[in-house]
Amino acid sequence: MAEYLLEIRDLHARVEGEDTDILRGVNLAIREGEMHALMGPNGSGKSTLAKAIAGHPGYEVTSGDVLLEGESVLEMEPDERSRAGLFLAFQYPAEIPGVSISNFLRTAMVARLEEGEDMDIFAFQKRLMEKLELLKVDPAFAARYVNDGFSGGEKKRNEILQLAMLEPRMAVMDETDSGLDIDALRIVSEGVNTIRDTDGGMGVLLITHYKRILNYLHPDYVHVMLNGQIAHSGGSELADQLEEMGYDWLHEEPQAATVG
Repeated sequence: MAEYLLEIRDLHARVEGEDTDILRGVNLAIREGEMHALMGPNGSGKSTLAKAIAGHPGYEVTSGDVLLEGESVLEMEPDERSRAGLFLAFQYPAEIPGVSISNFLRTAMVARLEEGEDMDIFAFQKRLMEKLELLKVDPAFAARYVNDGFSGGEKKRNEILQLAMLEPRMAVMDETDSGLDIDALRIVSEGVNTIRDTDGGMGVLLITHYKRILNYLHPDYVHVMLNGQIAHSGGSELADQLEEMGYDWLHEEPQAATVG
């Protein structure tokens, strides 16, 4: 068994077709059951890292590696990475008019099965109702079209429902708190905590600008990305320092170890 659930080794990546790397040697390791928060100013490479891990076709990995339970994912297509246990919660989830959340989720779950397998509709409905109850979501929510006319909080709640249904080994959450008011932030955070309590082995990489979501989620480690690298790592107290002092002071600090 691999020591780390997710291990990122000296990762360099850029926008497809561009000449300059955005990620310039990212090193990060996450053990089973750990939550790591990744903070940093705009343009530091946080979302690029999320997309590179997930295999977004608009980004090119130029060197380094990403390992999930000891196996490199870089040669895998995005759907293969999902089947291997990766999940990406988007900063700006797409709207899909005409497709219900229920049908979307069943399609996603069937796509992760082995070739020739199918998912019994009654078993799916039972699982869906269980997850809706777990997350305290009205069952009518599942009949709505995917993110069509949703508020920011409803879009993120839909992402959390997907997370609960797919039960990944490793969840990468790209600015899940973006666009949320105080009530929606609390509800979404409670959903993440509920899923983690139910599946204690899931790892989480939470990308955020602000400390406010960390008041609810309580990460094991906090990392700061500057100029495409992990510039500093620490415990939850690091987020308090960033809230008080910003990021400028980190330019003068030596780079910390990034292995959890």
